[in-house]
Formats: sequence, C-alpha cells, structure tokens
Amino acid sequence: MFAEEIISNAIPPLKSDDTVQKALERMTEFKLKHMPLVNHAQFLGLIAEDDLLTLNANNQPLGQLSLTLLNAFVFSNAHIYDVIRLFSQLSLTSIPVLDQKKNYIGLISINNIVDFIAGQFAIDQPGGIIVLEISNRDNSLAHIAQIVEADNAQILSSNVNSFADSTRLEVTLKVNKTEITGLVASFERYNYSVLAVFNNTQTDDGSQERYDSFMNYLNV
Repeated sequence: MFAEEIISNAIPPLKSDDTVQKALERMTEFKLKHMPLVNHAQFLGLIAEDDLLTLNANNQPLGQLSLTLLNAFVFSNAHIYDVIRLFSQLSLTSIPVLDQKKNYIGLISINNIVDFIAGQFAIDQPGGIIVLEISNRDNSLAHIAQIVEADNAQILSSNVNSFADSTRLEVTLKVNKTEITGLVASFERYNYSVLAVFNNTQTDDGSQERYDSFMNYLNV
C-alpha cells in the first residue's frame, strides 16, 4: 500500500493568511498537534501546536510570524511502512503527502495509520490469537500455515518479532476462529512452544466453576 491510498481529504491544510487562533481551532477540531502550511499547493512546512501556544498573537496571520516549520513529508508513492516509520521517529500526528513535483496533495493523520494497522493485522475481525516461540532456523511459515489449515482455520494475519543477539523469534498468529484449543494442541504436538493464547472460547480459567458455585450458594 502506498501513501496516496490513505490520504485524508477531510482535513484542509492551513494557509499563510490563517490566524494563529484559526490554526489552533483546526488542530483542536481534528485532534492533531501538527498541521501543514500550504500556499497554492506549495508545501511550506509543518506547524506544531506547541509552538503556536507560546505565541501571544492569536489574531496574527501565520505568514507574518517567524515560525519554526518542520520540513517533514512523504511522496505519494512512499510505502506505508515508511510513513509509519516517520510517524514514530518524529512523534508526529500528521504527515503531508506530496507528488513528484513536490506539490501538496493531502495529509495522512495518525488516525489513518491506526485504521490501516487495524485492517492490516485483522484487529477488527473476530478470531483467536496464538503466540509461538521458534528458532530462526525453524522459521517455516508454510509449515505453520499447514497446521492451521489442517484444523479448518485460516491465518488472518501474522507477525514475526526478532530479538537482538538471539536466535529466538516470536510469531503472532491471528486466525479466523475463537475455539482454538485443538489448534494449540496441534502446535504443541509438533513441538512448537506456545507462549500465549488469546480469545480462546474454550480456555478454562476456572471462572465458570466459580460462577456456578456462587449461583448454587445464592440458591441455597
């Protein structure tokens, strides 16, 4: 996925003749701490809310002030992972998107990124989660997928986390069923180390037994 595919057209950029007060109100409206300053498609830089709050010039146009503008942006064909990296490195709440001629075409807000991650990792879909620990020498996603499919399930998303100075890997699987007791047993049968299981409807943590005992007590 590329940056241009998740541009938000609902958030207009700031202009040089906008006042400080208008800029702060727009940041509040869209819950952003950074907004692009744009004149006739020319991107001038990112304005930070913290900088505006230090000014005693609410009625002054932005173009008449000496502002610190952050020259942070991505091109429209940037991969979404590069966009996420820039959000993280600079602690931004929005990133302007420019075309190849450096004309402003829109922005990506932090909410756009959250929505993308939710869709990418199937967070918004029901299913069980299994965290496996494996060696990087045994990293066979094909074999893992075979085990899941043999249990009449499908992998909705997967993520591999590596560790410095270690051959250990953590593989997190999201599958399309919540009754995953049999699937967990299958992984253990193939000598996979199951670190954690979430959303398993068949997990017995004793809560049902405690509930039944409490109801029996009330009925005495």
